[in-house]
Parts: sequence; C-alpha cells; structure tokens
Amino acid sequence: QLHLVESGGGLVQPGGSLRLSCAASGSALDYWVIGWFRQAPGKEREGVSSMSSSGIRTEYADSVKGRFTISRDNAKNTMFLRMNSLKPEDTAVYYCAASPWGNPNLDPTHFGWWGQGTQVTVSA
Repeated sequence: QLHLVESGGGLVQPGGSLRLSCAASGSALDYWVIGWFRQAPGKEREGVSSMSSSGIRTEYADSVKGRFTISRDNAKNTMFLRMNSLKPEDTAVYYCAASPWGNPNLDPTHFGWWGQGTQVTVSA
C-alpha cells in the first residue's frame, strides 16, 4: 500500500519560491503516475501538475506554466514541486497524489492515493 507524506510548505512573500517534497513508502514510486493538486478555502481541488511514470510526459495547469516544475527522484522514492514567482492566488493546501495506471492528467478523480497536504501561503 502506497503511503505519501508532503513537506516543504510555509509562508512566502509574493515573487518568492518554495519546493514541496512528497516522500513515498510502501511501494516503489517508479511505476506510478504522480500529481500535485491544491485546494484553496471555498474552492474545489484543482490539478497543478502531473508526470508519467517514466518522467517523460508532464502536464501543467495554465495558471502555473512557466513557474512550477514537477520532478521525481525514483532512487529516493520522492516527488517534488518547485514553485517560483509565487503569487497570492497560489495560496492553498497542496497535495501530492499517485495513480498506478493511465497518463499524466490534472483530474483528481484519476488518483486514488493521496498525501495529507501541506499549507502554502503567499503573502506580504
């Protein structure tokens, strides 16, 4: 059974950067499609980025293209989300997720394994 734990959230000023990590245990992450999602207060959970098991294919929400980068280190069984040029509207709880099948996508219903979430607050 795959278990995911996020870390790296916090308070950052607009224009700043953060790197979120998601450590996996219980299964090798190599064979899983991975994704990052976020949920702001009063809003639905939305897809931020996703990556294929091979690491070759990626998907990004239009709102984060050019600013966020998803990556994975299979040797460390960990996935990452590098976030640059952060804006106040990026404030949300960020979740990592994984799916054992399919292609990278931003649909939360595709993913059955989730971390507990980490808060990211972008504010001056």
